[in-house]
Amino acid sequence: MMNVTTSQFKRCDVIHVEGRVDSSTAPQLNAAFESLIESGRFHIILDLANVNFMSSAGLRAMINAQKACKRYNRGAVVLASVPSNIHSALDLAGFIPLFPIFDDVISAVGSF
Repeated sequence: MMNVTTSQFKRCDVIHVEGRVDSSTAPQLNAAFESLIESGRFHIILDLANVNFMSSAGLRAMINAQKACKRYNRGAVVLASVPSNIHSALDLAGFIPLFPIFDDVISAVGSF
């Protein structure tokens, strides 16, 4: 079970994810990224505070969104409140250099 909500700030958007991100729920995460990107919002914070599992499908959704945001230098996806088990998965996948990581959403918002 996974829950995805978004909140909009002046200079960026936050995608809050709760639960497990796996092959059955990753399409929801993908859809959240796509709807922001399609509406011209390229500064995206992915709040992972309440994520307890992320599969390769979730990582794929993140990397696709990062590519779309960075194309033509329009923006970026940054991560906030990354739990240690998710951080380990990102590290294992070699994703740490690809995503700026912040301790919390407030500092991530400040980065834009």
